[in-house]
Amino acid sequence: MKILARGEKIKTDELRLLLSSDVQLDVLDDTDLTAHNLTQYDLIFDLDFDSHPHQLKFVASLPISIVMSSAKLQLADAVKQLGRTPECKLFGMNAIPTFIHRSLCEVSAYDESQKEHLENVFAKLNLTCSWVEDRVGMVTPRIVFMIINEACYTFQEGTASMQDIDTSMKLGTNYPFGPFEWADKIGIKYVYETLNALYNDTKDERYKICPLLKTHYLRDQKFIT
Repeated sequence: MKILARGEKIKTDELRLLLSSDVQLDVLDDTDLTAHNLTQYDLIFDLDFDSHPHQLKFVASLPISIVMSSAKLQLADAVKQLGRTPECKLFGMNAIPTFIHRSLCEVSAYDESQKEHLENVFAKLNLTCSWVEDRVGMVTPRIVFMIINEACYTFQEGTASMQDIDTSMKLGTNYPFGPFEWADKIGIKYVYETLNALYNDTKDERYKICPLLKTHYLRDQKFIT
């Protein structure tokens, strides 16, 4: 199988770890797909799609499967902006760093009738689809990022230190990382931008960004140094 991946290096490197060595994977770091012969590929992963949704116009007419990062953008919204129904088989994926290298992939479908197609394609890659609704934030980012945001409020209020909050979450809930440690591994910009998209989409106060998180995002500063 011949696969093309486009996106930030942190994401394409994680995708390489996910795919078996017998898969031909070509990687683009740039944001423009127009200069490449896309019809030669069996599958395209656009891991930066929800930051560059205008790219859909370059792949919409292709008769192949396109898996887009869609944590910050609903596929239906991207198609509405396109102004026509795409001929490609369009799917969303949780392509946030630390969530890509998992054999159980969190995915959504623009057309529900095409789910079986992606399941068959992913099966050839030894991957399993975990289907979620086509919504901003999907499922895992909503849960994990809301916990990170609440941890920021807890620290900001002086309830506990970052280290104590991380330790409590790992020991008390058996999470692989504490919320601040996890935010640093993911990248604070992904946490902030996804929460911001969630709040704008839902207006739900649960996703209203803590000032501490916003400050670290603006300063491009990690929580744990």
